[in-house]
Amino acid sequence: MSSYDALADSYDDLMADGSYRKRADFLEKQFRKSRIPVHTVLDLACGTGTIACLLAERGYQVTATDGSEEMLTQAMSKAAVLEERAPLFLHQSMPRLRLIEPVDAVVSTLDSLNYLTREKDLRETFCRVFRWLKPGGAFIFDVNTPYKLRRMDGQMYMDETEETFCVWRTFFSQRTQACTYQVDLFQLNADGAWDRSFEEHRERAWTEEQLRTFLTDAGFAGITVSGDLTARPPKAEEDRWIIRAVRP
Repeated sequence: MSSYDALADSYDDLMADGSYRKRADFLEKQFRKSRIPVHTVLDLACGTGTIACLLAERGYQVTATDGSEEMLTQAMSKAAVLEERAPLFLHQSMPRLRLIEPVDAVVSTLDSLNYLTREKDLRETFCRVFRWLKPGGAFIFDVNTPYKLRRMDGQMYMDETEETFCVWRTFFSQRTQACTYQVDLFQLNADGAWDRSFEEHRERAWTEEQLRTFLTDAGFAGITVSGDLTARPPKAEEDRWIIRAVRP
């Protein structure tokens, strides 16, 4: 996710409401339901490493990958306090995932997989995850739903802290089924001046049928889709899905 180059320094402050501990709690509950004991975990597209560090704190041996060097720099700085328990961070794009050895579980949070806008890349990512997941292991991830991304068309959002001000403008394309985020970021310097940077992000709206098909084609079974941080079936107006798939 190289589009996060400028946002990396401010990402954690702007995402303070990300409910990371609730997500880590949910993932642990999923691990306890796994067909195999979960000791090793891959955090795919880990961003600034919050989930990876929370899982490492809880005793899991975590490998974390991301395509943005800037986000990984933030992640490694955050993980320094964990010392020998710190996750192993790898600079890799999702479709080029390659690990040292297979893991017991794979997770990906906060719509990272929506950033794969080409079917070829999403399919390859699923195949790579399948390859590096132990038999019986679970792949647990979330996505922004088509309902949410379509609803964001023509919207403007603002986030601010004492040192940052961020404006998001969003546009949805029916032709490409992609939502484009145009981000203006203003950051306060030590001399009182503000620096402005611009980034453009794009997320693809993948349907439940597409996700199930691609996962099945990659070899996964036991595929379930639920609402966010729950086991209940998703509502029609659900903003985020949790998908769980198992390697037989």
